[in-house]
Parts: sequence; C-alpha cells; structure tokens
Amino acid sequence: MFAPSPIPATEPPLDCPRCPRLVEFREELRAEYPDWWNAPVPAFGDPGAWLGIIGLAPGKHGANRTGRPFTGDYAGDLLFATLRKFGLAEGDYDARPDDGLALRGAIIINSVKCLPPQNKPTPEEIRTCRPFLEGQVDILPNARVFIALGQIAHQSAVKTLGGRLPKAKFGHLAEHRMPDGRILIDSYHCSRYNTNTGRLTADMFEAVFARALALRAEQG
Repeated sequence: MFAPSPIPATEPPLDCPRCPRLVEFREELRAEYPDWWNAPVPAFGDPGAWLGIIGLAPGKHGANRTGRPFTGDYAGDLLFATLRKFGLAEGDYDARPDDGLALRGAIIINSVKCLPPQNKPTPEEIRTCRPFLEGQVDILPNARVFIALGQIAHQSAVKTLGGRLPKAKFGHLAEHRMPDGRILIDSYHCSRYNTNTGRLTADMFEAVFARALALRAEQG
C-alpha cells in the first residue's frame, strides 16, 4: 500500500521522462526491486498546511522504496518524532506508508521527485524538477512558513519563493523573508550522516520547528 498525494494534480506522472539519468536509474531499480515504489515520490501531509517542509530527494531505501517522503530510513525517524513533539503529526510512525501517521498543519514536498544516484541530483535535474515544486508551493494558500532541509532544498526553495540567492545564504536556523512576506527557515538535513557526525542534534533540529511555530504565532 502506497500513500496517495494530498495534492495529486501537482504530481509528475509515475513514468516522468524529464531526466534521462534518473529514468535510467529508476528502470534499473524496477528490475532489481519490483515491489518497491520506484517512481516520483508524491507530497505527504495536510493540503491546508501553514508549514511547508522542503526536502532534497527520495532516499533509495526510504521514500523510493515506500512511496512516502522520509519513510523507511533514518531521516524519517528524527523528522516525524520532531513533528509529533510539536503537534504537527498524529499517530505512530512505523516506517510504512500504511502506518496511519497523519500530518496536521504541515506538508512535505521535495526539491527533486525522483531518486538520484548517490543521493546527488545534478544542477540540471534540480532545475528540470523545479516546476513541480513551484506548482506544489503555489497550491498551498495557507503556507506562509517553509523549512528547507539542506542546502539544495534551500536553493530550490529560495528560487521557488521568489527570493535571491546572493542575499539568502544557507545556514542552520537562518531566516529569509521572501518578497511576498513568506518566510523560509534553513535546517541542516536530518540525515544519519549529519546526526552521526554531530553536525545536527535533535535539539538543533527542534529549534527550527520551535522558531516556525513562533513565526506562525507572530503572523496571527
């Protein structure tokens, strides 16, 4: 069972042909792991969300396998635990798309919809996929605060939200006000590597969401 998108009209087709390298990798994995999702990973969460969480791309054994963002790998353990702590998720996260977990007030969307080899999309692939990110941001009328998980997500988010990268430099807990008043907060990605090396701690990650909630309160 795979989780349906809360904003299905914005999703690419399951056989999206836009990035040849990613298509080739997808086909290889479909042959090797026919029971996996192996397709562009849809958004997950509340279509009426006030908070948009922008990730990088599906993980091979996580979202590319399960079909739900951050589901099935370590990054999801920290992300969903944090969302539950701040009242943005309900139910138990069990690393499966049918575990009953639901987001409230938050939605997760990715900068790149398909799994890239070595988790590294090329600049061209990021640009090619950006129209899907733009379409998903545009269809979220209540989202006034966004969190970018990592530098690639930050760059795509700034461009999608109408900002300028020279003025909006990435940094953990850095805040960027976009031209229309929406606010982007940066976080180091909640990957196993970042947490194992101490670059990101649970307290650091929680501080990002605490700030997002404070901004929402300020906005009324």
